Amino acid sequence: MTREGPDIERAFHLESFRDHLGFERGLSPRTIDAYLREARRFAAFAASEGVEGPAGVTYGLLRDHVARLAGAGRAASTVARSVYALRGYFRFLVVEDAIESDPSERLEAPRAGRPLPDVLSVPEIEALIGAADPESRTARRDEAMLEILYGCGLRVSELVALKGRDLDLDEALVRVRGKGGKERFVPVGAAARSAVRRYLRTTRPALDRGRSAGHIFLNARGLPLSRMGVWKILRRHVERAGILKHVTPHTLRHSFATHLLEGGADLASVQEMLGHADISTTEIYTHVDRSHLRQVHRSHHPRG
Repeated sequence: MTREGPDIERAFHLESFRDHLGFERGLSPRTIDAYLREARRFAAFAASEGVEGPAGVTYGLLRDHVARLAGAGRAASTVARSVYALRGYFRFLVVEDAIESDPSERLEAPRAGRPLPDVLSVPEIEALIGAADPESRTARRDEAMLEILYGCGLRVSELVALKGRDLDLDEALVRVRGKGGKERFVPVGAAARSAVRRYLRTTRPALDRGRSAGHIFLNARGLPLSRMGVWKILRRHVERAGILKHVTPHTLRHSFATHLLEGGADLASVQEMLGHADISTTEIYTHVDRSHLRQVHRSHHPRG
C-alpha cells in the first residue's frame, strides 16, 4: 500500500529537512518552499514505486524521476533546479545518518539554455536522403551516409571513423566508438542496410585506391571521408531537397532521437543508442509535445 501525507513526511524526514533549510542554512521561506516541493515530489514518486524511505532510494530511481520530469515537458532549467534541490536533500540525509551513501552523487542536471538544432520531419528526412544527384558517381555513397547518420543517430565524428569490421549487416548492428573511447552497438534499420549494401557493392570499390585504411566512407580521392566532407555533402542535399531549416549532421542525430521518442521508445533505450553516459543528457531530446505524450501513455500504459 502506498504511503500518503504525514506518513511520507515522516518516512522521508521532510520535516527535519525543512528545519535544516531554515535554521541551519538560513534560507528564505521562498527557497525553502522550493526545496521542499522537489523533495516531496520525489518522495511521493518513490513511495509510488514501493520505496518506504530514503534508505531504499537508488541512483536508478532518481534518474527515472528526473526523466519523468523532463518527459512532462518541463524546461531544462526547471529540471536542473529539481536536481539541485534533490542533491541538497540527499546531502542532508547523509549528514543526518539517515542514509549511508548519497545516491544523487552521479545525478547530472540537464544544461539549461543550450540551443537545439531544428528537427526534420519524417517527410523532410525522406526528401533529404532522396535528393542525391543521380548523375553523380558518389550518389550511393551519399545516400548510405545519410541513412546511417539518421538511422543510427551517429555523431559525424563517429560516422567518419567507421571501418568495415564495425559493420555487421547480417546481424543489423554497427559498433560505434563514441566519446572517451567508449563502444556501443546500435541497430541498423532495413533502409540503411539496403543503402550501405548498394554502396559497398558498387561505389566503394570504384573509390578505393588502397588508401582507405579500412574506412567505410571514402571521398573521391579514395581517402577516408572527413567531417568537413560530410558537411558539404549534407549541405548539397539540403539545397536540392529545398529544406529551409538550418541543418547540420547533429540535426539528423537530434531527429533520430526525437522520432524514436515520438514513436513510444523509452528514454533509457534512446540513451544507450546515443551513447550518453547519463540519462540527463538524453533528456534534451524530450521536447515532444504533451499531447503526443498523453497519446503514448493512453496507448501503452495499462491504466492509460
